[in-house]
Amino acid sequence: MSAGERLAGTPEPMHRWEGFGGVMIAGDSWGDPLGPLVVLLHGRGQTRHAWKGTGQSLAAVGYHTVAFDARGHGDSDWASDGLYTQDAMVADLVCVLAGLGGRRPVLVGASMGGGASLVAVGEGRVDATALVLVDIAPRLEPEGVTKIAAFMKQNPDGFESLEEVGQAIASYQPQRKRSRNLAGLAKNVRRGKNGKYYWHWDPKTRTQSPNLGDREARLQECARNLTLPTQLVRGGLSDLISEEGAQSFLELCPHSEYVNVTGAGHMVAGDRNDIFAGAVIEFLSRSVPSTEAPPPSLHER
Repeated sequence: MSAGERLAGTPEPMHRWEGFGGVMIAGDSWGDPLGPLVVLLHGRGQTRHAWKGTGQSLAAVGYHTVAFDARGHGDSDWASDGLYTQDAMVADLVCVLAGLGGRRPVLVGASMGGGASLVAVGEGRVDATALVLVDIAPRLEPEGVTKIAAFMKQNPDGFESLEEVGQAIASYQPQRKRSRNLAGLAKNVRRGKNGKYYWHWDPKTRTQSPNLGDREARLQECARNLTLPTQLVRGGLSDLISEEGAQSFLELCPHSEYVNVTGAGHMVAGDRNDIFAGAVIEFLSRSVPSTEAPPPSLHER
């Protein structure tokens, strides 16, 4: 199942892996496959394409970067059973890593992808070399959660034109300069049989958000369990993670490094990829240098 027909010009995925429960996961990669592996996990409502600039920047300095569409998003399959829980996404990550040869990765996760990354590492599902959390923390601001939900629920009956799609995105991201080139929006939507444009995600992904209190408690425990090099990157204009929310994470994970990207909203990499990619590269150059082999597995120490 999918939202409809892919539009002309939508890039074909470079790779496909079998995820949890047989859901096929689509992804792209950049850089030397022999370099340290960095896996990029996008946020709710995004696709692997959100990471293209970051992936290329990391590849340019020696990392092998991989980004994939979460289940129910982009070119990955919709789950026939409608399962879009955080645990299902962690299970997909485990499957993708197995498909990549079982190498220890750096995990870079934004929003939904960051939550899955934090659970994967904090609960011992993935033995990562480093963790970068992008505008995500155990403590969320309810107003930001509501704003994301409202954006994803709009126009369930489809858009009449790509111009309407562009207007919807611009209203959600007022801090970002709107592009006049509508062709770039093609990868975000699909065309239905009725000729209308629909978001690329399965509508059922909107119905499986956990109770915020339960979610916070779980992620707090995961944060306390972190021992690997960790970096938190917050968008200075974010309405999902406040400065207080960022500081509360740093109290849970005192060894974590913190970067606040001024002028960026929740979509940090998309708003200021130059600053974001530079901050991640500087962090990884110290924690997982591209010129050196990753540190030995925790299970081998």
